[in-house]
Amino acid sequence: MQSRTELPSWKKLQSHADAIKNTHMRDLFAQDKQRFEHFSVELNRFLLDYSKNLITQETMESLVELAKETEVEAWRDAMFQGERINKTENRAVLHTVLRNRSKTPVYLDGDNVTEQVEAELARMEAFVSQVRRGDWKGFTGKPITDVVNLGVGGSNLGPQMVTEALKNYSDHSIRTHYVSNVDGTQIAEVLRPLNPENVLFIVSSKSFSTTETLTNAQTAMRWLVSAAFDEKAIGKHFIAVTAKPEKAQEYGFDAQNIYQMWNWVGGRFSLWSAIGLPIALEFGFEKFIELLEGAHEMDKHFQNAPLSQNAPVLMALIAVWNTTFLGCQSHAILPYDQTLHMLAEYLQQAEMESNGKSVTWDGEKVDYSTVASIWGGLGINGQHAFYQYLHQSKNVVPADFIGSIESVTPVSGHHETLMANFFAQTQALMCGVDEDQVRNDLETKGRQPDFIDKLAPHKIHSGNRPTNTILLKKLDSWTLGALVAMYEHKIFVQGILLKICSFDQWGVELGKGLAAKIQVELNEGITNVAHDSSTLNLIQFYQRNQLK
Repeated sequence: MQSRTELPSWKKLQSHADAIKNTHMRDLFAQDKQRFEHFSVELNRFLLDYSKNLITQETMESLVELAKETEVEAWRDAMFQGERINKTENRAVLHTVLRNRSKTPVYLDGDNVTEQVEAELARMEAFVSQVRRGDWKGFTGKPITDVVNLGVGGSNLGPQMVTEALKNYSDHSIRTHYVSNVDGTQIAEVLRPLNPENVLFIVSSKSFSTTETLTNAQTAMRWLVSAAFDEKAIGKHFIAVTAKPEKAQEYGFDAQNIYQMWNWVGGRFSLWSAIGLPIALEFGFEKFIELLEGAHEMDKHFQNAPLSQNAPVLMALIAVWNTTFLGCQSHAILPYDQTLHMLAEYLQQAEMESNGKSVTWDGEKVDYSTVASIWGGLGINGQHAFYQYLHQSKNVVPADFIGSIESVTPVSGHHETLMANFFAQTQALMCGVDEDQVRNDLETKGRQPDFIDKLAPHKIHSGNRPTNTILLKKLDSWTLGALVAMYEHKIFVQGILLKICSFDQWGVELGKGLAAKIQVELNEGITNVAHDSSTLNLIQFYQRNQLK
């Protein structure tokens, strides 16, 4: 099978990277007064500026050529049409149907999956309305006031990130809580202040076999039954979301309390499904639909915009350029919006679980760098923590800066200070400060030559650090839906460019299998001597000291 490195566009980009790597972005801006206009895209309700990357028109033309040679457009169409592009699991990839607000039919194995989604959305709407009106009663006849979502990974990070981002839009009639860690500390802390009479649990697991989630569900059930003195209370306080409804029924869930997701939805792309029930319960079904509508708008842009003006495609091309051709090994997500404090964690899973692979979809080892490691945090906090690394480390870390023109919580003077830092940081990372500038500044301040000689090297900032700027008009459910969908499509395009399968996660399964076997040993007090010496002795040390 042909390696990506054999493509003409790939070879051209390799040569171009060697030629441009010593160029400074300051010079590129000086040479092109319209650089911003050439390297930015304005979409409905937000702007993407990618001009502060080490790129030229030649770079972008070659990257677009790579997208064409790797048939990104054909793969995109195949995904939207329901072809089984998840080759290793023989599955379609249709999370876009979950937010298909045009309701156009999409067929899979002869079935119109759009109709299935609409039917489930109708069930969700009726349920959400029932709970929020107070008509869904607990075991003592009291209405639900608190929802506890039990899930992990995609069944937790997506809805929790959205819930945190939209907190300012909540009427607080329903409070949502999340438990993902099997460490008993988390569920104990969440349940301690709650009244069992008013709590609804959502057990979210695509396979309904996730050990961590089911362990937490069992604990929650014991907590409820200990208060109700009746196991029948479970039916009034527990619902399930899964692609395996038969397993949920075996676990004791009533069929009417089970909500559907499908095998053609990856967990990390599932917040648009019934996995998003916590979102709809806290904010109302209308806000949930607005989230879907924003994502659908981005889907249409991704489908219809030319590659050179297509925001998700451009994000993916820039990411591959920075990582695979320029050698940057990590990428920072830096929101300057308190509501997006979980975005970096969410995108970390979305991108690294999708594209953290080292073989192609043909099973061949890749001979190039693939996806960067994703990390980050809130902008202002980061400035006083890890921005030193961003500005002066030898390792160049590209970053996405995300901010809003209008704050969701206006407090006089605050937003201007926040956004002044937002704009200043991308400029500083791009421009830097050279030795002449440092020396002139110190001389102006009256410093002596000896002092200047000692301090100058420490104050030099090389600059030339790549950033994308995403400027939202205002963070709301529609805009958040569009933003998340843009990143989802970026991840998909990266996978195509790099020839890797973005929709499986075999690396997650290995650890799960080993953990299940070791748990048997811990439960029964035995040890499998076939373990390596480190694992064997660690388990034995744990067991010996546990008994004391």
